[in-house]
Amino acid sequence: MIGGVQNIAKITELRQRILFTFAMLGVYRLGAYVATPGIDVQVIKSFFEQAAGTVFGLFNLFSGSALEQLSIFSLGIMPY
Repeated sequence: MIGGVQNIAKITELRQRILFTFAMLGVYRLGAYVATPGIDVQVIKSFFEQAAGTVFGLFNLFSGSALEQLSIFSLGIMPY
């Protein structure tokens, strides 16, 4: 196990791929906080507070609250 982790630092291509993956996850998480222009965020938040136990609440949970914030990347990475 420890030898495998040490290989990450030694193998250049593997290190680049892992760093790229973490960078893309970071970009996605930052983009989840950028609100969609022209949308009243307070109205959307009140809708998701009312729909907490429904399917919309479940989708909001899967998206990491990106749907509640109605962010630019809210439709990007979702399991469903």
